[in-house]
Amino acid sequence: MEKIVFDNVVPQVFANQADLQSDIWRNNATFEKDKLYLVEAESGKGKSTFCSYILGYRHDYTGKVMFDTTPTLQYKVKNWVDMRKNHLAYLFQELRLFPELTAWENVEIKNKLTGFKTKHQIEEWFELLGIADKLDSKAGLMSFGQQQRVAMIRALVQPFDFILADEPISHLDDRNSEIMAEIMMTEAKKQGAGVIVTSIGKHMNLNYEKTYKL
Repeated sequence: MEKIVFDNVVPQVFANQADLQSDIWRNNATFEKDKLYLVEAESGKGKSTFCSYILGYRHDYTGKVMFDTTPTLQYKVKNWVDMRKNHLAYLFQELRLFPELTAWENVEIKNKLTGFKTKHQIEEWFELLGIADKLDSKAGLMSFGQQQRVAMIRALVQPFDFILADEPISHLDDRNSEIMAEIMMTEAKKQGAGVIVTSIGKHMNLNYEKTYKL
């Protein structure tokens, strides 16, 4: 996949809003592979909706969301399974870790599906992010910032053409934010992938090639 296109997309919730001001809704917005984007939004402007449309979790809109030239409304379940396994990596804002599993188990459960990274490579990321001592800690007992770092590692243990990072550093200090951004960008560059960061406030301090106001 080389690009993600939003072509005159309007969420149903905004359908009757005549004064809708957005760089994406009711516009044409293109996200290309190997480029870095920031999508800024105020609360209630549809940031989570935007992410859900890319991932195929929701389809309550008019217009077209396309991967290259194919509207995603044409995708079947098997197409979405392949997309989420091999082409789209996603760091959820709500993290979606299994609280009863350890940090390592939360990452391993995905890596077993993809077989993409070695144990050594994953442990290096834990070390860089300062949570090597949390490998065997249950996720539910970790701080939100620590869980956020585990969720980032989990997001990266797969091949991808694009990574969508939703509020990736909301609970991190500046130092850990920088380390997390460096790890993500290094892996994205290695894979020639596009990066889309979304935020309603604090965001990764990166050299974004384009910023969209949602």
